[in-house]
Amino acid sequence: MVYRPTGSAMASAMVSLRLAVLVILPWLLAACAGEPTLNASTDASGVPVWVNEGSNILTSKQGRHFHGVGSAPMLGDFSLQTVTADNRAKAEVARILASYMEIVSRDYIASGDADEAGFSGQDVSHQMRQLEKIRLDDVEVIGHWQDKDTKTVYAIAEVDMAAVRKALQAEAELNPGLKAYLKAKGDSIFDRISKEVK
Repeated sequence: MVYRPTGSAMASAMVSLRLAVLVILPWLLAACAGEPTLNASTDASGVPVWVNEGSNILTSKQGRHFHGVGSAPMLGDFSLQTVTADNRAKAEVARILASYMEIVSRDYIASGDADEAGFSGQDVSHQMRQLEKIRLDDVEVIGHWQDKDTKTVYAIAEVDMAAVRKALQAEAELNPGLKAYLKAKGDSIFDRISKEVK
């Protein structure tokens, strides 16, 4: 037996559809009229600037951020491709953070303060291994872009310095002297090695 909606059922469905459009349409228009997206700033070929720049440490009016860029080729399943790009972008954030922490560690040793805490060059590699275990729950994928020709999907992930500092201070395995040095000098080291964005 085939179900055939009655006139009242169809009228009810049409009212529901109109209501959904009235609720969703203003939200979509507001989203389109909002601040320019990451993809609005492109090169001459139409490629977003963040795709060309890749992973980076950035200082802007919005604060200090670690940006990781990952990509995934066509995999036959768009959602799998996007998740793969997202995961690679997050892994890039972890790699950039490790590079930053290595610079902090080397600066800490060069400052002379590390001698009193018994922290030496040999301890840096141990601290890097500990860093790999730290979970950064605040890493967020903030944008995607797909190359129309190759169908490669790009993703950009971000975490700010405040969230990184909080996660590092909570990590019991990190050297206390290094933590104190990071708290005192972390921002100035970040600013020294970061790219400034207007």
